[in-house]
Amino acid sequence: MHGLTEASRAKNATAVIAVDSTSLARVLRALGASAARWAETNGFRAEAGQVCLVPDAQGQARCVLVGISRADDIYALAALPQKLPPGKYRLDSAGVALDAERAALGWGLGAYRYARYRKRRELAELAVDKTTERAVAPRLEAAYRVRDLVNTPTEDMGPAHLADEIRALARDHGAKCRDIVGDALLKANFPTIHAVGRASHRPPRLVELTWGKPGGKHLVLVGKGVCFDTGGLDLKTADGMRWMKKDMGGAAHAIALAGLVMQAKLPVRLTLLVPAVENAVAANAYRPGEVIRTRAGITVEIDNTDAEGRLVLCDALAYAAEQKPDLILDFATLTGAARVALGPELPALFANRDDLAADLLKSAAAEQDPLWRMPLWKPYLGMLDSRIADIGNAGSSRLAGAITAALFLERFVPEALPWMHVDVYAWNDSDRPGRPAGGEAQGLRAFFAWLSARYAR
Repeated sequence: MHGLTEASRAKNATAVIAVDSTSLARVLRALGASAARWAETNGFRAEAGQVCLVPDAQGQARCVLVGISRADDIYALAALPQKLPPGKYRLDSAGVALDAERAALGWGLGAYRYARYRKRRELAELAVDKTTERAVAPRLEAAYRVRDLVNTPTEDMGPAHLADEIRALARDHGAKCRDIVGDALLKANFPTIHAVGRASHRPPRLVELTWGKPGGKHLVLVGKGVCFDTGGLDLKTADGMRWMKKDMGGAAHAIALAGLVMQAKLPVRLTLLVPAVENAVAANAYRPGEVIRTRAGITVEIDNTDAEGRLVLCDALAYAAEQKPDLILDFATLTGAARVALGPELPALFANRDDLAADLLKSAAAEQDPLWRMPLWKPYLGMLDSRIADIGNAGSSRLAGAITAALFLERFVPEALPWMHVDVYAWNDSDRPGRPAGGEAQGLRAFFAWLSARYAR
């Protein structure tokens, strides 16, 4: 599963030997003169990413040499599932000894390909023992879940489909699930979720999953579930709209992280909140200049209908805060400004507690799952001033867009509650080993490792 196979089923697996410039000569001496000549003929110099399939006397695969730069790099073997012929392979410590768990994780991440609409093809599989498989499989499944959800086109991943995913997750773990749909959002006092999603032919909804015993510390995960974003009446350009199926990437992260928490049986009381909408264009679309009274009672003037993510999140965050949890985490594909500031590989982290952010960043470094902290710079809140409401949803300035979006969200979280917000891209623009083009889980391993330590039994 996920490019891995049990070692007991792979007795004749081909050896994979990781080598660097210092170990190459020793490994080639051990393999013999013919293998050394083969490696030289193929220009194999143990450079990072180089692969050399070494044949035996019968022309069958004898072993695989792979060049690495760091023994602890999760992605050291991530290219192999796509590069090697289908079959079974095993790690061999003749060269550089790799950490079995990290190697398996990278291999599994590299084995992913989205295949809902096309035939799956066989890939190279890495043989692992049961201990390694148990340690790695949940993280791979969570990463695959994020990728699959984000990669699925909106026709098959609208608000109701997203709710179905959460209901299936609830069934798997004995959790409770409910959703508030359409005009019922107004009766339940979620006006901004309703406003953003009301123009779609598929009604907006808030999906809520609850799990765990009442006595546990309360963890709330919130994910932006904008299943498609046209920009609303402030319509996006064609190229800006092309990949907006991925605007529910924050929800995908929150769903996958909830799954990890429940599968690990962390001793918490978990709530998952996903406002699921499509930001569409119709006669009843919400308009620039309107004022919406949010669940928290804060009035918001709509400066831009394309700043919709913070609107659906603000009602969900207000609802989360009413429950006075131990911690609130929200994930959202919120701003292009975060990508301008940090590029596609670094999710922007905002936190109202320095100690929690510092501990999380340590986990991110250890997991090779980077996050970059950005400031909640209070003076910039003035950029969201409104002449007729408590706050504007976008303001007139294009400066510090990721920060002002985070500051907007912070207005809906009482200072007494620990809160973190992640402005995540959830996407790879191009193929790299272990990180195929398309939907991507970013910061997921970091958050799970950190939560596992924070809520250790």
